[in-house]
Amino acid sequence: MVTLAEVAQHAGVSASTVSYVLSGKRSISATTRQRVERSIRELGYHPNAGARALASSRSNIIALMVPLRTDMYVPVMMEIAIAVATTARTHGYDVLLLTGEEGPDAVRRVAGSGLADGMILMDVELDDERLPLLRESAQPAVLIGLPADTAGLTCVDLDFKATGALCVEHLAGLGHRDVAVIGEAPAVYERHTGFAERTLDGLRSRARETGLRLLHRPCEGGYDATAVTVARILDERPDTTGFVVQNEAAVEPLLALLRQQGRAVPEDVSVVAVCPEQVAVQASVRLTSVSLPAQEMGRHAVEQLVAKLDGHGGDEVVLLLPALTVRASSGPAPLC
Repeated sequence: MVTLAEVAQHAGVSASTVSYVLSGKRSISATTRQRVERSIRELGYHPNAGARALASSRSNIIALMVPLRTDMYVPVMMEIAIAVATTARTHGYDVLLLTGEEGPDAVRRVAGSGLADGMILMDVELDDERLPLLRESAQPAVLIGLPADTAGLTCVDLDFKATGALCVEHLAGLGHRDVAVIGEAPAVYERHTGFAERTLDGLRSRARETGLRLLHRPCEGGYDATAVTVARILDERPDTTGFVVQNEAAVEPLLALLRQQGRAVPEDVSVVAVCPEQVAVQASVRLTSVSLPAQEMGRHAVEQLVAKLDGHGGDEVVLLLPALTVRASSGPAPLC
C-alpha cells in the first residue's frame, strides 16, 4: 500500500504539503497541487479512511435507511438507493445502507455512534415514529417522503397529491364518470405511508371537484389478489370505465383480466398508472402513466444533505411536479 510519505517523495514536496492538498485546509499553489495530484494518480494512493475521519471529525459516510418490506415495490426503492449512492460519490461520500425495519432504533444508533455524518430516510409515514428523535438530534438528515408535519425537517418527494389529481383530470377530461383505484397493499395504508395517502387525497379531492365517482380498493398485487379486487369493484360499480393503478404488481394482472372479460383497452376501459417508466412502457398495453422520478429524488436528497453538512442548507420541502404521459391505455369513455 502506497503511503503519504511515498507520495511526498515522488512529488518532491513535504508530507505536510501532500496532507494540505488532500484536506484543502491551506492554500497551495496551482503548480504544486497539480504535481501532488499527478503523483497520487500515478502511484494509486488512497488516503486511510480512519485517519482521515480522525483528522476531519467526519466519517464521509451517509446513512441511507431503506426498510425493505414485502408490501413495497423494491425495484423503485433500490433505484432511489443507487441514485443516492452515485450522487454521494460525486461529493466524496460513501453510503451505509440500512435495510432493517428498526424504526427509531436505527436513528438512535446512527446518531449516537458517529457511524455517519448525516442520514437519508425513506419509506416515510405521515406520523413516522423516527421523526421525534430526528428533530432532537443535531445530525443533519433528509427525508425522501413527506410526513404530515414537515416543521424542522428537510424533505424531497414527488408531489403525490398533485399526481392523484392529475390522473383524475385526465380521465374526467376523456368523459369517464366512474373510476376505480387499485391501490397498494392494505398494510401500506394501515401504516399511513405518506406517498399512498397523499395520492389518495389528490384523487378524492379532484374527483369531488369534477363530479367523478371514485372507488378505492387496496390490493396485495399478483394475479389472484387482483382478480378478487377487480371482481369486487365491478360488482359494486358495474359502470366503471376507468382504472387508476398505484400498485406495480397489479398492472399486468389487471390488463390480463380485462382481456379475459372481453373489455378492450382503451375502447371499453381506460387504465392510468402511477408507476416507474419501465413498468409503463413494457406492459402488454403501453400505459398512460405518471412516472416515479426515482433518480431525481435520490439526487435531490443527497444535494440537500451535502448542503446541510457544508453548513449552508436549511430546512426545506422540495416537491417534484408530476408529469402525465399519454400512451395507448387511455381514451374517450365509451358511449352508453
